[in-house]
Amino acid sequence: MTTTNSTQRIFLIDDHPVFRHGLRQLLEAESGLAVCGEAEDAPGALASLQAGDLPDLALVDVSLPSSGGIDLVRRLRVLHPQLRCLVVSMHDEHLYAERAVRAGAVGYITKALKPKAMVAEIRKALRGELALSEGAATMLLRSAYGGERRESRYANLSDRELEVFELIGRGMKAGAISEALCISTKTVERHQAGIKQKLGVAHTSELRRIAAIWLSESSALTP
Repeated sequence: MTTTNSTQRIFLIDDHPVFRHGLRQLLEAESGLAVCGEAEDAPGALASLQAGDLPDLALVDVSLPSSGGIDLVRRLRVLHPQLRCLVVSMHDEHLYAERAVRAGAVGYITKALKPKAMVAEIRKALRGELALSEGAATMLLRSAYGGERRESRYANLSDRELEVFELIGRGMKAGAISEALCISTKTVERHQAGIKQKLGVAHTSELRRIAAIWLSESSALTP
């Protein structure tokens, strides 16, 4: 796609080549949008963005190898304050939307959105508007105005630990989690140990029970 002065440039950061390919095709079929680059992980994204002209928007997946997407958003906000980042993920908004916005993202949308809706949210992010589902926007407003926060017990978990905790709640074991997050089984086990310590849990069976309850309660919060 040939870019012009009015074309807005988008950089894709996602470790799934098929999703990147589909998203590139979707965006480049749109007037005034062009994909200017891709990366499959945080180091690749940082190197590419440092080497070339900054895009107008970076689309960042939550689950990236070696470093989570929300942590990458924080780093990009420090290195390139003018760069807008929109988190795009397979995870439901109620799990990570608030963390993404706190990290400096201009929004959080899920991969489950229909193509037209996804393009509409991406255009909102390019305009500097907050790109969120209606449910996520409602939850952020509740939090801003003192509504009940159910994440308080888990606030000390890192973004990667929260991802692992979520997958534990979905019934996944260490091997499956390592494949899902593209990290080693030893790294998963290290995160599990850290989660246990932070939550005061001694046994893996108890951790699984707590994670399942948390996931169920979090899902129930979605308006």
